[in-house]
Amino acid sequence: MSEQQQTKQEQEGQIRVMLVEDDPEWRRGLSHYLSAVADLSVVAETGDPEQVASLCASTRPDVILLDIMLSDVPAGLRLAAELPAITSARMIMLTSMEDGAFVSEALRAGAVNYMVKSRFTDIPHAIRQAAADRSMIDASAAKLVLEELRRLKKVERDYEVDRFKRQVTPAEVQVLSMIHEGYSQSQIADRSFLSLRTVKNHVGNILRKIGVGTSKEAAEKAKDMGLF
Repeated sequence: MSEQQQTKQEQEGQIRVMLVEDDPEWRRGLSHYLSAVADLSVVAETGDPEQVASLCASTRPDVILLDIMLSDVPAGLRLAAELPAITSARMIMLTSMEDGAFVSEALRAGAVNYMVKSRFTDIPHAIRQAAADRSMIDASAAKLVLEELRRLKKVERDYEVDRFKRQVTPAEVQVLSMIHEGYSQSQIADRSFLSLRTVKNHVGNILRKIGVGTSKEAAEKAKDMGLF
């Protein structure tokens, strides 16, 4: 086997990597670091989002390291969503920001991993995992995703509580509280100086507005929502 053939064979065994990063100094440093890794080959570099598609076509990378923020805008997220239409390369998002919302959006867009730049020594392993379709999300990114899910859950909960509170009147809340305490409708009428018909109307309105079948269910839901 000639030296040229051997070199070609070795290159074919390497993972082809493209860097998309608008900080030229950091890009050069990462390129130099990855080029020293035997099974990796940096085949393209750019800081211009508009060059990425043509570079993918000409260099056929296996893995793309894609900075989220390009020219101070999250253009990397747009690219992550668009590139699967033109390349089968796996995308790993790189960022200096630990932002759970960005992590979630990047993964939804099509990235297989999300890594903070300060952990650059973990990047070669992440590239190998991505190229082999065995990517496991970086631990710090997984933590951010979990925190973002918790935040979204709280937002959803706060919205549901606010919507529930706006659906029922103060008089209806009082009725629900007494139902939760175990009072019958006639007892509620006596203690609240209301007619039984009025109490029944309150209960009927409550069931209709919050969509449950019984007054006990309504009272439990009101308690769960923190109304009393």
